Amino acid sequence: MSTPITADQEKTSIQVIERMVSLLDALATHPDPVSLKELAAATGLHPSTAHRILNDLVLKRFVDRSEPGTYRLGMRLLELGNVVKSRLDIRDAALDLMRNLHRKTDQAVNLSVRQNDEIIYIDRAYSERSGMQVVRAVGGHAPLHLTSTGKLFLSVDEPKSVREYAQRTGLAGHNRNSITELDKLEAELERVRAHGYARDNEELELGVRCMAAGIHDDSGKLIAGLSISAPADRLQEAWLEDLMATARQISAALGYNPAVANGQTAR
Repeated sequence: MSTPITADQEKTSIQVIERMVSLLDALATHPDPVSLKELAAATGLHPSTAHRILNDLVLKRFVDRSEPGTYRLGMRLLELGNVVKSRLDIRDAALDLMRNLHRKTDQAVNLSVRQNDEIIYIDRAYSERSGMQVVRAVGGHAPLHLTSTGKLFLSVDEPKSVREYAQRTGLAGHNRNSITELDKLEAELERVRAHGYARDNEELELGVRCMAAGIHDDSGKLIAGLSISAPADRLQEAWLEDLMATARQISAALGYNPAVANGQTAR
């Protein structure tokens, strides 16, 4: 028969876990190996306590000892992170948040990814009981330059890639509002980069307007677009803030950290 854990023992165990996490968090802020002295100062732990916990973390490969007295995050964290990442599905991460956004706007919310020179709609949130909506079929596709999500993807391409896209597609238009000239497309993409979101002002379909925000993975890569489609006279600017907040929430669920991603870009 096992001996029950006392309240003091439980408190001590929680305290050890908190100290371990504080050391891991401190190591995560440094790209280079960190000394024991620095880690103790950053976490407020006594050097002997920090040293004891770090030794246990080294044994379990959560921390590597680079040189005597210096430490960095270990490969075990990468292994565990890859396990978690393999279980993540963008639709699983997005659907509940998309439904919440639909309830706020009463309009269809679309999740799209890039496939070569087009976007593909991979999921949507809408209600048959809602009023007038613009519902995109899952599996449907559309040219990048005519859609809000497509413009997001073009905006992160190199200028040369955008020109090659224009040559391949001829920037074919669907109506009088379609962008069919390279200089106008480049100006539009500059606006997308400046504002962090994209629009489709009746360029794909007359009478329909869209706004889109990007979804990023843990490496900072743009992997999808979240968009609201609505009849042109019903799209509200107030939805933009909710749209962007929802895209950020989905990105966070996929492991995206803007501070880390921006640091990687800066380097």
